[in-house]
Amino acid sequence: MNNKDSASIDRREFLYRAGLGAAMLNVAPESQAQGAGGLAPPKKINVAGIGVGSQGGSDVDNVAAEGANIVALCDVDFKYAAKAFEKYPQAKPFKDYRVMFEEMGDEIDAVVIGTPDHTHAVIAMEAMKRGKHVYCEKPLAHTVHEARALMAAARKYKVVTQLGNQGHSFPTIRRLCEWVWAGAVGQVHTIHAGSGDFREVYNQTRNLDKVDQHYDTPPELDYDLWLGPAQFQAYTPFWVHWNWRGWLRYGTGTIGDWFCHVIDPSFWALDLGAPTSILAETTDYDPAKQGLTYPSGTKITFEFPAKKERGPVKLVWHDGSNPIPTPEGFPEDARVPGTGAILIGDKGMIVHGSHGAGGCRLVPDKLLERYSGSNTPAETIPRVKGHHWDWLEAIRTGREAGSNFGYGGRLTQVALLGAIAIRFPGETLLWDDHAMRFTNNKAANAYIKPAYRKGWRL
Repeated sequence: MNNKDSASIDRREFLYRAGLGAAMLNVAPESQAQGAGGLAPPKKINVAGIGVGSQGGSDVDNVAAEGANIVALCDVDFKYAAKAFEKYPQAKPFKDYRVMFEEMGDEIDAVVIGTPDHTHAVIAMEAMKRGKHVYCEKPLAHTVHEARALMAAARKYKVVTQLGNQGHSFPTIRRLCEWVWAGAVGQVHTIHAGSGDFREVYNQTRNLDKVDQHYDTPPELDYDLWLGPAQFQAYTPFWVHWNWRGWLRYGTGTIGDWFCHVIDPSFWALDLGAPTSILAETTDYDPAKQGLTYPSGTKITFEFPAKKERGPVKLVWHDGSNPIPTPEGFPEDARVPGTGAILIGDKGMIVHGSHGAGGCRLVPDKLLERYSGSNTPAETIPRVKGHHWDWLEAIRTGREAGSNFGYGGRLTQVALLGAIAIRFPGETLLWDDHAMRFTNNKAANAYIKPAYRKGWRL
């Protein structure tokens, strides 16, 4: 790199940090954050954690740090979740969330759900029917039908909900929206986005010949509860805990894990809604042979129709061995994100990483100079203290949280449509959002609402 290139990057970094610093300074303090008149009188909210061995345990820690009272912890594997149980000895331990609800009743005000994707919906639905507020990890559901059902239930039962896409509460996602709305890059017409992380987790092809072998179920694991509504398959260690993300029976692959983080800024800023078509292209993938697991690489193209003042938008998702490409006109000294997105407008681009448009910046430099520092667009979106705080404060004040199920469900649906499309690589699927069906592929419609195992229902 020559000195000129270095100076260009240094100036861009300075301008970016100047704009971000102004945004960070305006994160609302507890006494002035959004909500009716700021903080309501302090009220201890009794929270139960369900699925606390991994990300769910972190969510429990975050709500506890914001003043929630952890009254119960539930996990199908006490060994896997041991750290959480040790950290909150006052919380009553359970393996079955249904038993927990029956025994504790009104002692629980709200729940945090961090279980595998395929059990999100049945647990969240049961909680809402009982009047519990719900924080659920992303993706909100495992199927489109589940996402729609949870959205409707949140309205029906009038509970406060939040999807676990933490970046939705960051100042950077708000700054990106304000840049787009101020016309900083003109009309956004194309988005390239994706993630190259955890490839060995999402693509489990190497383990396909092992899953039919016999393995003894560990005594600490209630495997029947772990399966929940999924059709029965004999236990194997290759899909329980963490690796379930790469098995389509239980997870939703790279797109399910990352879409709600990476696409959230574009979804909000452009009010994308539902696509009209989805086309998946896959790398070294035969659904007939490998259809249990996510491909090693995908390129999924979503077409969104024009809406209000904006024109149509093409969103291209790249993951695994198929990285985000360098767009035409992209500055030579700028870096294409490995996980993140590039929003392309007719006047320039916005580049960002994951989780709330982390590290978002305008390119070329002249745009960064024009819309940074004292020229930064007005803050039209209230800043909040944090994602878990936002949910708890919404419960206290009776407002909606920022990524409530009405918003988070629609965002999740797009990811789930992409997960269906990879089962039909090379075929353009036409989506009728009102009818909740594909108009040109009957086989694809079977994945919108697959049957639950006997004894389970929403």
